Amino acid sequence: MTQTEALYYIQPPVGEFTARVLSCTQEGEAWAVTLDRTAFYPEGGGQPADRGTLGGADVLDVHEKGGQVVHRLSAPLAVGETVTGQVDLARRLEMSQQHTGEHILSGTLHAMFGAENVGFHIGQDYLTMDTSVPISDEGLAEAEARANRVIWQDVPVDAVWHTKEELADLTYRSKKELEGPVRIVTVPGADCCACCGTHVERTGQVGMVKIIDWQNYKSGVRLFVVCGVRALRYFEAQRAEAAAIRATLSAKAGQLAEAVQRQSGELEAARYRSVQAENELFAVLSEGVQPGEAAILLRPNLGPDGLRRLCAALSERTDGLCAAFSPTENGGLAYALACTAPGADLRGLCKQLNQAFAGRGGGKPGFVQGSLTGEFDAVQAFLRDAIQP
Repeated sequence: MTQTEALYYIQPPVGEFTARVLSCTQEGEAWAVTLDRTAFYPEGGGQPADRGTLGGADVLDVHEKGGQVVHRLSAPLAVGETVTGQVDLARRLEMSQQHTGEHILSGTLHAMFGAENVGFHIGQDYLTMDTSVPISDEGLAEAEARANRVIWQDVPVDAVWHTKEELADLTYRSKKELEGPVRIVTVPGADCCACCGTHVERTGQVGMVKIIDWQNYKSGVRLFVVCGVRALRYFEAQRAEAAAIRATLSAKAGQLAEAVQRQSGELEAARYRSVQAENELFAVLSEGVQPGEAAILLRPNLGPDGLRRLCAALSERTDGLCAAFSPTENGGLAYALACTAPGADLRGLCKQLNQAFAGRGGGKPGFVQGSLTGEFDAVQAFLRDAIQP
């Protein structure tokens, strides 16, 4: 099997090339094509494949198999003909920015905390990288700052193939034991790592690296990172969102946090007033309830807490069954049942109710809560029949 000559490592990146078609096989609705050489990077090392066109057909995916690069195309190509390939260099730059940025940040984390990069993937909007050890907020912030200083120094990014013998004299990061020949990517002052991916020529082309989020993951942390053009998109989206919030709150630039805190305080005060008004209404509704009788009510716009408080108000007037219902957005009913009679246990009634009306819920002996599907009149009739002596 003839190996494909790799043009995708050439710097500056090759955007257009010609190649001879070696094979073309239909696979489902696409065609798998091999060439004598290619500038399309095949998916690997956590980096997605290049996109573009080949002989006028769209390149849907690219992968490597046994030393051959297989192009998945939207249309067939004639075996033996010479075709022109055009690589989407904007996408290539975006992928290279992410990959080089990840190397710089990974190398920095390794130097600062001994953190190994145990997982890396470039997704659609951001890249993820998993570390072998936990790292604090402060540590991540300092590592990010150091990584960006390396980027701004605009140092060259070197990628060199080394033999097994040469590897023995090198200190480099790798997830596994390697024999050679191995491609070692070096960023002076930041990282030296075995890598099969594409990279920018100088660190300045990365633009910046930004950790936009992180979470604890296994024994370390998972970082969510954007670099270069993705960082620009991220900050533009943040700016647009902040502008929309400022417009809604009539807040000036630089005063958004203050406006949100003020709005939050006003909402909390309004929520308190609403609860007080509901409690007053519940007290009025319970006035007509006679001791010992069942009270079953339907009220609009009550959430779980409102239903609970209505049941509590009714229970102050009677030790019989107190049931509160409120329509839900999906056309069902939310409910709460309470009973303060000695020895009362509503869990059995709750189970029957759920079975009869495709509901779900539960609780303690004296109080249960849930939701169901059914008309209020039918549910009310069911409850009254169920509690008949």
